[in-house]
Amino acid sequence: MNSKKTFILKSVLLIATALLLQSLSAYSQELIVIKSDKNLKCNDSILVFTPQNINGQTASLFLLHGWAGCYKDWSNHFDLQEISDRTGFRIICPDGFYDSWYINNADSSQMQWRTFFDEELYPQMVKKYDLKRESTFITGLSMGGHGAINIFIDDTSRFRTAGSMSGVLDFPTTTLTKSVAAKVGGDFENCSSESAKVRVEKIKGLKTPLIITCGYNDYYVGNAISFCNKCKEMGVPYIQVMSPATHSWKYWGFALEDHIRYFSKILKGDNLGY
Repeated sequence: MNSKKTFILKSVLLIATALLLQSLSAYSQELIVIKSDKNLKCNDSILVFTPQNINGQTASLFLLHGWAGCYKDWSNHFDLQEISDRTGFRIICPDGFYDSWYINNADSSQMQWRTFFDEELYPQMVKKYDLKRESTFITGLSMGGHGAINIFIDDTSRFRTAGSMSGVLDFPTTTLTKSVAAKVGGDFENCSSESAKVRVEKIKGLKTPLIITCGYNDYYVGNAISFCNKCKEMGVPYIQVMSPATHSWKYWGFALEDHIRYFSKILKGDNLGY
């Protein structure tokens, strides 16, 4: 083989390899790091799982972890790539840190997680993955359930709907009041105003139901019940699913599949029973 043919063959192989690597990086697990000096005062790591068999626009799910967790919590317990491939949902797992509660600290020199989401995380995900409101959802467990519902309430134009698994949705009724109050100004009134149960009145007239699930042996079951009662009072549609579960990863693995099933039905316009 002469040198010209050898050069052409090598060039073709290099191009093919580059395209393959680009394809694999686009449709597999990615770790994205956002440097947030202004809002977080540190970096945020985001794990993203994109369906490998993606064909055009895909649904996306922001999946928030619970208290004492991190961005790797969900993927440490479940094969999110397999779930993404099977369901067709891109799954986005940001770091909510040990106990950010996905809120803005009353001390502006401390972590402003909600503003970070609004100004940095969400816009960057929209730009990178071309997110569309009608096919974007958000949910989370425990602390993440609180975060998901409240982020949705902040601006419903960003998501089709939201969910909560074992969510802390009514702070004053829990033992967490002092912990949360320390971040929102140190008093009960500010802590109460951060509760999803209080803030849900902001989304009166919502058309797509929230998905609220919890185990009735979970110590936050009262939060789920009181939040749903407030939704009913406010005319906010919701689907409430209860089971004998506890506050556990065994339940959250089940609940994640349940939430994706409901989100998929909503996305397709399937029958929801009403």
